[in-house]
Amino acid sequence: MAAFDEMGIAGGPTRPLYHQVARWLSETPPELLASRRVQAEFMFRRIGITFGVYGDKDAAERLIPFDIVPRLISRAEWRRLEAGLAQRARALNLFLKDVYGARAILKEAIVPPELIVRNPFYRPEMIGRRAPHDIWVHIAGIDIVRVDDEEFYVLEDNARTPSGVSYMLENREVTMRLLPDLFARHSVAPVDDYPDQLLACLRSVAPRLNGGEATIVILTPGAFNSAYYEHSFLADKLGVELVEGRDLFVDDDQVFMRTTLGPRRVDVIYRRVDDDFLDPLVFNPASVLGVPGLVGAYLAGNVTIANAIGTGIADDKAIYSYIPDLIRFYLSEEPLLKNVPTYRCREPASLKYVMERLDQLVVKEVNGSGGYGMLVGPHASVAQREQFGAKVMADPNNYIAQPTLALSTCPASFESGVSPRHVDLRPFVLSGADGVRIVPGGLTRVALKEGSLVVNSSQGGGTKDTWIVDDLEGQA
Repeated sequence: MAAFDEMGIAGGPTRPLYHQVARWLSETPPELLASRRVQAEFMFRRIGITFGVYGDKDAAERLIPFDIVPRLISRAEWRRLEAGLAQRARALNLFLKDVYGARAILKEAIVPPELIVRNPFYRPEMIGRRAPHDIWVHIAGIDIVRVDDEEFYVLEDNARTPSGVSYMLENREVTMRLLPDLFARHSVAPVDDYPDQLLACLRSVAPRLNGGEATIVILTPGAFNSAYYEHSFLADKLGVELVEGRDLFVDDDQVFMRTTLGPRRVDVIYRRVDDDFLDPLVFNPASVLGVPGLVGAYLAGNVTIANAIGTGIADDKAIYSYIPDLIRFYLSEEPLLKNVPTYRCREPASLKYVMERLDQLVVKEVNGSGGYGMLVGPHASVAQREQFGAKVMADPNNYIAQPTLALSTCPASFESGVSPRHVDLRPFVLSGADGVRIVPGGLTRVALKEGSLVVNSSQGGGTKDTWIVDDLEGQA
């Protein structure tokens, strides 16, 4: 299936939305584009935007490549996406409230119980417990792919500690500096108020509602974490403290931060540490990243943890396949955004179907992330398919499969010229006690290798700025 070209660069007519971009590209000499690419890399290096690659000793810290040609989405298209994202976030929060509470979804046999209770990210410690204000997923990164002029699909949900928002913000800053002439030709929806939106979201779920100013911190595993730049970036933008586990302590089921002026009580912890390492008294006893007693303070209602403990079950790709049913069950609504058709290998008929079509499908581990633990069948060798198929047969419960979608493409700039590359989109959805907030746009990830469908930065993908623009302004 041919990929939908969002601009129309591959021989077809230019879509009206991209007329100004096409004009700008035709007017800009190749040497100026090359200069802009070099300047962009210099700016990102000066800012210090890097990420770590675990297990790669030669690239412990690297830049995520940035493509200077922005991606455009019309406001009408964005309104559709925004409504579907808000609906999905509400359903995810109701699902988590239910699976740790009444379990109506299991009693009605909509989701098999074993997918919940045997899930490695299901936390028995949370059974019968309420998250403050019934908000479990405060920050969600929901990955969207486009396949034609009308159709968008949700590829996966990230409900634990979704990353990438710092790149969304810095991409905009760099684009405005390097392409002021192109930016001036469009009315681009702003993203720079995301930190204010995030701060308002976190304040809304503070457990102390006595009118005092909530103390919010960002909990990081430390400087060796692959996303440490983002942790420090967000702390700076929000004006809150960036802390490690050793900077906090628990006394009488209350969390305190060590400061030069003495202990200061903490109300909200935006954690970028996985459940297993949050509290050595409850989870991994060898962890030095968390805070002893933190879970006790949380369960006592004295601190809010965002995202809540136990949200990892909503990341599971087998659970993902049931999200449309969850929307119908909890909201009595039809899903506004479609799932990619998904085959659950735990079901014998699906397993048979998948094994007979490994050369046609994308097969993923149910708890995989970052582009790891997956097979892109059409791009794999016979030996790779045979090896991966053996793993699926040995543990079919651990895998799902999906058709190989022809992800849409956007123009990208290279030394050889401008050519289309496959992209996805990660909008960031904020859920607080006062509702859902979504900054217009998100992080567009781009597969920089020609023909590749893998956009993950850990697999060589890059990013580009995402512009939500007026529907007809590109024709001006």
